[in-house]
Amino acid sequence: MTVRRSFVDVDSWQTPKRGQLTPGDVFLCQKMKEEDRTLAVLSDGLGSGIKANVLATLTATMAMKYVSGYTDIIRSAETIMDTLPICSVRKISYSTFTIADVESSGETRIIEYDNPPFLLLRNGRAVPSPKRPITLRKWQQRTLQYSEIDTLPGDRIVFFSDGVTQAGMGAPRTPLGWTVEHASEFAERLLARNPAMTSRQLAREIGAKALAFDCGQAKDDITCGVLHIREPRTMLVVTGPPFFPARDHELGRMISSFKGTIAICGGTTANIVSRVLCRPLAVRLEQLDPEVPPAATMEGINLVTEGTITLGRVASLLAAGTPPEGLRRNAATELLGYLINSDVITFVVGTRVNQAHQDPGAPVEMDLRRNIIKRIAGLLESKYMKETAIQYT
Repeated sequence: MTVRRSFVDVDSWQTPKRGQLTPGDVFLCQKMKEEDRTLAVLSDGLGSGIKANVLATLTATMAMKYVSGYTDIIRSAETIMDTLPICSVRKISYSTFTIADVESSGETRIIEYDNPPFLLLRNGRAVPSPKRPITLRKWQQRTLQYSEIDTLPGDRIVFFSDGVTQAGMGAPRTPLGWTVEHASEFAERLLARNPAMTSRQLAREIGAKALAFDCGQAKDDITCGVLHIREPRTMLVVTGPPFFPARDHELGRMISSFKGTIAICGGTTANIVSRVLCRPLAVRLEQLDPEVPPAATMEGINLVTEGTITLGRVASLLAAGTPPEGLRRNAATELLGYLINSDVITFVVGTRVNQAHQDPGAPVEMDLRRNIIKRIAGLLESKYMKETAIQYT
């Protein structure tokens, strides 16, 4: 198994303006595995609710399409400006945007139009980033900000809508709103306490703090997105026994040599590993749950669970976008937490048919365990921006 030297951990947090069911901000991200690029777009539609969401979605979708196709990022911005209508009353564009294009080499391009300026956090501290104002030929009254940065491992790029920077506006503590400067200082304090904080955690903390300044009822849509360039957090998920029993020892060697988080899903698989590695297996009885079989413990293994029932539950939680925080703690939510907090996840799937779940005469495609793993891997890549690989034994 080969692992890239760096990984872009991307996540966001969002809440709509009070009284609205749909946020007027849109955050999109795309991993382009073939080119080793990560794209992220934050668009803020004028106003709030459905109309703002439609305009922000149009902007973000166009930006993602143009930039992913290697259209010049400035040319992409100009095309978006040509497409977006102008408010007849306020004489401003119906949507603002921030577009980030991060390559595996570290070369990063960011273009901003009317969103609060992004933050570049290096070694836990905000550092200035060079910006070049650009006036488009057709839109002389609109100025964009363009940045080219050589990012380093450990760098974080944070961008947010004005619902963050204007949070609390008019209150005695924050008469001008929270402001970019105070949001930056807050992020620095968070990273000083927890330098290993994930993008998901940092985005949630910043967004929640802005919401607190609005007394828990957002006065505008609040969105925060974070990109963190770092060493990948690897995870190995082993489920199902190898097709040939003679390969049991090979599976044991793979597990014992793996550097990262390890989860074993399946009683038969766990017993094989326990026997091969001479490590006792003990069921955990402190978290009994009527819906999910209990987890077990084994030396050197982060989590041991039952197989298809637990994996099926994890797939449902991933599809629903349910965060592990606040869920009843059981084997499935523990596995969900490990998956979300990992970057590069390898699934090792045994191909010996489990008589309890599958007719041995059925075709390979009908194997329940393999189909669940394919679904989990697909969700992790499409919804959570993870990198996954599936190996069959």
